[in-house]
Amino acid sequence: MTSDTPAGRRFRVFNRRRSAPSRVRRRLGAAARMLAALALAGGVYTAFAPGAFADDDRQLSASAQEGKALFDNSCITCHGRNAEGVEGRGPSLIGVGSASVEFQVGTGRMPMTRQEAQAEQKPPQFDKAQTKQLGQYIQELGGGPQVPSGDLTVTLEENPEALARGGSLFRVNCTSCHGFGGGGGALSSGKYAPSLHDATTEQMYAAMLSGPQNMPVFGDNELSPDEKREIITYVKMQLQDEKDPGGLFNLGRYGPVTEGLAIFVVGITILVFAALWIAGKS
Repeated sequence: MTSDTPAGRRFRVFNRRRSAPSRVRRRLGAAARMLAALALAGGVYTAFAPGAFADDDRQLSASAQEGKALFDNSCITCHGRNAEGVEGRGPSLIGVGSASVEFQVGTGRMPMTRQEAQAEQKPPQFDKAQTKQLGQYIQELGGGPQVPSGDLTVTLEENPEALARGGSLFRVNCTSCHGFGGGGGALSSGKYAPSLHDATTEQMYAAMLSGPQNMPVFGDNELSPDEKREIITYVKMQLQDEKDPGGLFNLGRYGPVTEGLAIFVVGITILVFAALWIAGKS
């Protein structure tokens, strides 16, 4: 402890002057370390995630070049140059893969006519070949899931249990939105799950890979390619091709409660009018 003498006061002033630069150096050192850490993190991200940005200089295949021409004429307004997205208009398509493009464009949902809660299905503006070209362009631009080539269903001669397993997988993963009969259903915020009665095998597989609208993505770690084919086989054979087992009047396979209520209401109405008619005649 220093005394309150001229020598002591000079000692305290000297200590304050010496400690001030050390605090400045500590703060500058901390800022430099933080900047170095941020630069290192950015470098690691860039090195391990090169597909996050579109490469304008990438060599495209002939099919992708045709798709780029279609994209520049019809899609660039909403999705931007190199499909990087436009805020308030359309999301980035980098990494969505050809599966998403083939579903959205192949079902006529894209291009959208207007911004709304959900893209409506309508007659497609591009034929199947053009849709493939658009999908190939997006695939080569940023990668992503692809619909495999070949048959997307399972032949029961080779795998007799595929239909039963597909039905079980469908009831566990799909009925909560699409209904037991595949007729679709209402969701929140003005959205809905569409009917599967007219969906093609390619559209169903692409939807499972890309998760359009409110639908979750079913990657290969959740549903294997064989399980996806079994679900498509069940929808195709049991819900689309097979005659409705409900009887003469097709009520959409909404289930025994809904169909029983409809029959009850119609039956009671007929009986009431019949009773009134008989009473009037007598």
